[in-house]
Amino acid sequence: MSSAAKSPGALSGLKVIDLTRMLAGPYCTMLLADLGADVLKVEPMGGDPIRNFGPWASDDRLRLLGGYFQSINRGKRSIVLDYRRPEGRDVLMRLVAGADVIVENFRVGVMDRLDLSYETLHQVNPRLVYGCVRGFGDPRTGASPYMNRPAYDIVVQAMGGLMSITGPAPDRPMKTGPAVGDTVPAMMLAVGVLAAAWHAQRTGEGQFVDVAMYDGVLSLCERIIYQYTLQETVPAPEGNSISFLCPYDVLPSSDGWVAIAAPTDNHWVELCRVIGLPELGTDPHFATNDERVKRAPQVRMMLGEWTSARTKRDIVDALGGSVPCGPINTAPDILDDPHVKQRDMIARLEQPGLDRRLTVVGTPIKMTGTPTGIHQRAPLLGEHSESVLTTLGYRNEQIQQLANDGVVVLHRDEAIAATKG
Repeated sequence: MSSAAKSPGALSGLKVIDLTRMLAGPYCTMLLADLGADVLKVEPMGGDPIRNFGPWASDDRLRLLGGYFQSINRGKRSIVLDYRRPEGRDVLMRLVAGADVIVENFRVGVMDRLDLSYETLHQVNPRLVYGCVRGFGDPRTGASPYMNRPAYDIVVQAMGGLMSITGPAPDRPMKTGPAVGDTVPAMMLAVGVLAAAWHAQRTGEGQFVDVAMYDGVLSLCERIIYQYTLQETVPAPEGNSISFLCPYDVLPSSDGWVAIAAPTDNHWVELCRVIGLPELGTDPHFATNDERVKRAPQVRMMLGEWTSARTKRDIVDALGGSVPCGPINTAPDILDDPHVKQRDMIARLEQPGLDRRLTVVGTPIKMTGTPTGIHQRAPLLGEHSESVLTTLGYRNEQIQQLANDGVVVLHRDEAIAATKG
């Protein structure tokens, strides 16, 4: 962790109650925590289900924090609370009264049935921003016929159009590697929540903010709609190229693959010069993008002959300064990349149960006046229950009684000690 990451972030002082679980919701609140918000993860009695998912290091003695949970819950605090019980509900309401934002990603109607709807919480705290991410949105902003359906990443990638344009060929749709059906809507919710928080700061009035995962993926795939309405053709999977740009492709090297994008005419001229075919830069059959698109297989073949005889490093060294290109990196390549190191895109977190730190991806949002970064590891289950309750005014005997009654879970002293040993 860099020293800059220890400085107060731009969202320092923003109090966020995080009721989320799995990936989409926690990813949203992770972004807020990386920007300096105080994110309190309110977990059910068994904790967020992904606490149990791993992956685990073979030498992890305690298995308290899996890689999945650590990565997207870093920088947060944890209280375990059964807010279905009257005593737990009272704790939650006290938290709501002093919060700026609450985020959840339950299915439609869950919070309403618990009498914890936006309308109920708004009465407790009129300036509260209530954010949620669901598969198909919330009826408050637009009642979808699918709103009661469950949804996972692969489902919304399919429905939002992403899989219709991803894959090697039209008859082989494919999902993307990362779970963008979760993370992209989560990013959009973070933007919406911050916009609403800015409005609340100026007016004192909170509001309901939601992002449907389906909508988020559709927004990501915006080009398929205008392509269809302009050309009356249905966009389909095109492998690693784009039908209306050339060259824009992944090509073989002697030790892997490289991506080259030179659809603008000036980039094409420079590319032709570097590969030793300067005459193609001005040849009327190749000089414009429209002409190259017509002859895309021929362009791909010519470039492939040049790239396949060279290593990834040779190609990037030859083209990197003037033509957009890059190697196809694997995880080891990324960890060794000087860009990643110099941009602080790798963080190493304390890992209870290990004698070494866990490596995770850092935050891509960089700021000069209020540095961003990962301020601490993900919390152990209920690690901050006692301190949060004390801050809310509960006495020691009351806290212990809540624990005895199964309303809260307090941290395990031996687990905390293990993080310091």
